[in-house]
Amino acid sequence: MCQLLGLNANTPTDVVFSFTGFSTRAEEHKDGFGIAFFEGRGARVFVDAASARHSPVAEMVRRYPIKSRVVIAHIRKATQGRVALENTHPFQRELWGRHWVFAHNGDLKGYAPRLHASFRPVGDTDSERAFCWLMQELAKAHASLPSVEELSATLRELAPGIAAHGSFNFMLGNGEALWTHCATQLHWLVREHPFRSARLADEDVSVDFASVTTPSDRVAVIVTEPLTTDERWTPLTSGELAVFRDGARIL
Repeated sequence: MCQLLGLNANTPTDVVFSFTGFSTRAEEHKDGFGIAFFEGRGARVFVDAASARHSPVAEMVRRYPIKSRVVIAHIRKATQGRVALENTHPFQRELWGRHWVFAHNGDLKGYAPRLHASFRPVGDTDSERAFCWLMQELAKAHASLPSVEELSATLRELAPGIAAHGSFNFMLGNGEALWTHCATQLHWLVREHPFRSARLADEDVSVDFASVTTPSDRVAVIVTEPLTTDERWTPLTSGELAVFRDGARIL
């Protein structure tokens, strides 16, 4: 199975600390990695079919503190689709004049939805097919960009139909909010004032967040398996859709 990492903040924030620990897990999940940083309506998306442990692109991300309010990262262990750039998450599409980014952890068996011309997969993964179908059905349900709350209600209706085919942990972002759906395993926390130190579970690295933040900062981090050993992570339950905006869970 793959691994997911998401960040949502109320101010542009770098993901260097979290990604350093997260990318260590590519030792077992070595079939590619990707990460997307939103900047307003735009998105910087970096993908590589190489392991995040050895990719020069991943090394750049670990060293370059790109700041964003919404980040989605993925390290891949292939179940469907060959190891290739077109099959590397996160995937990106345009809808209602905004970029949308999607990453999936799981395995969908026999999933072959009917797709029209507007949303077609480039690669051959079950994950990209699911993303295209979600975008297609969102476009059918809403003539223009709806509120985060309306989008969340629609996604709650759509997700079970895909999840019926297998495990469907996913992250979806549009620069305004981050949607996360749990099938088997996802954990989350919110870092806010008073900030404390934290140590990575996978690397001998720690950071004192109080020294690199302001009292008004707030950051939500969502990940497949907890990244740190000294923070309290909350597990999502199977079938739960969690929505984050401005560094807080709103739904």
